[in-house]
Amino acid sequence: MKPTEKTNVMRILDGKGVSYTPHAYESKGALSGVEAAVSMGEDPEKVFKTLVTVGASKNHYVFVIPSDKELNLKKAAKAVSEKSIEMIKQKELLPLTGYVHGGCSPIGMKKQFKTVFHQSILDNETIIFSAGKIGRQVEISPEELSKVLDYTVAELCG
Repeated sequence: MKPTEKTNVMRILDGKGVSYTPHAYESKGALSGVEAAVSMGEDPEKVFKTLVTVGASKNHYVFVIPSDKELNLKKAAKAVSEKSIEMIKQKELLPLTGYVHGGCSPIGMKKQFKTVFHQSILDNETIIFSAGKIGRQVEISPEELSKVLDYTVAELCG
């Protein structure tokens, strides 16, 4: 993959005039968020992973958390006023979002779901997350991100 190759996420950001920095890493398949961070030489707390869930109401939600953390399902449910939530099955990801496992981005899904970032986004000048393709990431400030994505912030881990 050429470092200059644009992903759909990058085209969306460009179209909205949002400032970002592209990152790339070599991968033959989906890496964990921590593996992706290490391969880019970045702090895993700054590299976020995108998780897609379904609530008891059957509504879908997107949670974006630091790659070295685990989503607390109770805290996530509370953040979106659901009785309970669970991760969607991996085979449901592509038809639902248009993204494959390991390349899922909160930007540019087929349908925009309620999106919640871990509160540590507020502690970082910029964060890095998937650009919608395995091996491609974008680095963006929370302020720039809010120009293209309507999101809330909550404690989602621990």
